[in-house]
Amino acid sequence: QVQLVESGGGLVQAGGSLRLSCAAPLSMFGINAMGWYRQAPGKQRELVAIISSGGITNYADSVKGRFTISRDNAKNTVYLQMDSLKPEDTAVYYCNAVIPPYGGNYWGQGTQVTVSS
Repeated sequence: QVQLVESGGGLVQAGGSLRLSCAAPLSMFGINAMGWYRQAPGKQRELVAIISSGGITNYADSVKGRFTISRDNAKNTVYLQMDSLKPEDTAVYYCNAVIPPYGGNYWGQGTQVTVSS
């Protein structure tokens, strides 16, 4: 079973920064889009940012100008740099990878991000 491994969550004050990482096994190939989603208590999971295999990015309006998604294809890793964090960014963040040779859609275990006011 494919496991995406996330790291980098934590507690930070408003205005601070965090960097999330998510790695797929190095043995895997053919990773298509990679992205980050988040789910706050009582809310549905929502897309935060996504990046194609060629580096094209897309962001939720709520994070544009504050978050930056990037990836290192040689390491099968996607990153999310989060700056100017707000209390409303508090959520569990999940990474996602679309990997067609392995049957499709895979998720990380989730990492908690808490922003205090």
